[in-house]
Amino acid sequence: MALWANTLARWRRRMRYLGGYLDFDRSGNRIRRRTDFSHCPRPVLLLYGLLSTRRSCRLLERRLRHDGYGVFSIDLGGLAGAFNTRGIDQSAEHVRDKVERLYARYPGMGPLSIIGHSKGGLIGRYYIARLGGDARVRTLITLGTPHQGTPRAYLGCATVGWLAPSVWQMTPRSSFLRRLNLGPWPPGVRLVSLYSRRDACTPYPSGMVDLRRAGDFVNVELDDLRHRDFLVARSAYQVVRSELAGAALPWRAPLEACSAQPRP
Repeated sequence: MALWANTLARWRRRMRYLGGYLDFDRSGNRIRRRTDFSHCPRPVLLLYGLLSTRRSCRLLERRLRHDGYGVFSIDLGGLAGAFNTRGIDQSAEHVRDKVERLYARYPGMGPLSIIGHSKGGLIGRYYIARLGGDARVRTLITLGTPHQGTPRAYLGCATVGWLAPSVWQMTPRSSFLRRLNLGPWPPGVRLVSLYSRRDACTPYPSGMVDLRRAGDFVNVELDDLRHRDFLVARSAYQVVRSELAGAALPWRAPLEACSAQPRP
């Protein structure tokens, strides 16, 4: 009986944690605009993950705003008009259109930085690499993003694959990711990938960028962070803040203290 009780308690904890990440309230995309784009030298775009909403980034947004950044997010649509279920390439096109309209209306805005959690990091990466986003973006920071695909996507294919095309794109060695990983990375854009060996949604080494490719890439390993923790943990925000501060400089030294290569 004790074994069954412990197992049930463990599953309840997992479900509560998962429930905190999967935000099925459509109102989570109704965010009040707080940024004055007419005076926005340091804009930061937040891109949330699959089956989530803009509200999942609220603590990260609050911290960035407190540190003087012009933070904003984009409703990525999807299932029931929300929850970010569309294809990664489709969502990236939506981001491109929104960003271009924003810069056309406020031409004085500074160079853009993007922070993407999970699937949001792949959206930002596709926008920069394939849709001309490198003309606007100086830094892309990904949080728990499956750059090499994630085995957890197979479960998504079996459950919500018919509603969420992007889960097929995030399977290991999907044709989408193979093309994205083989394509060139634009010079002048820094890609920083934060990952954790405790992240069950993006298990190690799925969250690492292949450093054998040409490009300004950095992998940063953070201990003991689960998938949702990247949005709330102070250790993750310290790296984010350091990279954003470096993005404002004409030359940025590598983040040697935080970057990590695979351990043997």
